[in-house]
Amino acid sequence: MSVTDNLPTNQIVYLRPKGGRVLIPEVILASIAPYVQNSWNKPEAGGVIMGRYIKDCEDIVVDKITLPMLGDKSGRFSFFRNKKSHQKVIDHEWEASNYTCTYLGGWHTHPEPVPTPSFVDKNDWKRNMKQDFFDSNCLFFMIVGTAEIRLWEGNKHKNSLTALNRI
Repeated sequence: MSVTDNLPTNQIVYLRPKGGRVLIPEVILASIAPYVQNSWNKPEAGGVIMGRYIKDCEDIVVDKITLPMLGDKSGRFSFFRNKKSHQKVIDHEWEASNYTCTYLGGWHTHPEPVPTPSFVDKNDWKRNMKQDFFDSNCLFFMIVGTAEIRLWEGNKHKNSLTALNRI
C-alpha cells in the first residue's frame, strides 16, 4: 500500500522514474491558484516546496510551500527568490515537524498554458542540485502554467532532469 491509495481525487499525483509517486494535495493547489499568470499584468511568482518522504516506499507528499515574500523579485517572465526569507520558513517547518518536513525543491509560474522550463530554469535547477543542502538524491521543480502544472525530478548524482507524468 502506498500513501496515495484511498485518498480523495482533488489532488495531483505524479509518477516518479523509479515507481514512487509525488502527491500534491488540494490545499497546496489552492494556495498556488491566486498566482497563476492568467492575465497580462500578473508577474511570475514562486517559492519552495517542502514535504516528507514516506517510509518504506518511494512516495513523497508535499505538505507546505512558501508563497512570494518580501525581497523576492519578479517580472512578467522572471522570478528570483529571496533565499534568506524562504530559508527561515524551511528551518521553522523542519523543526516544527520534528524533522520530517524537509526541503524538496522549488516552484514558480509561467504565463503559458503548458509550461516548459526555459534555459535559465534548467541552469538554475542544475545549480540548485549542486549547491543546495537536501536530504535525498533528488529535488523537485514545479512550473505552474495557465492550464497545467508540470513537475520535474532532478537527480543530483546524474545531474539530470526528468519530466514526471501525471497519473
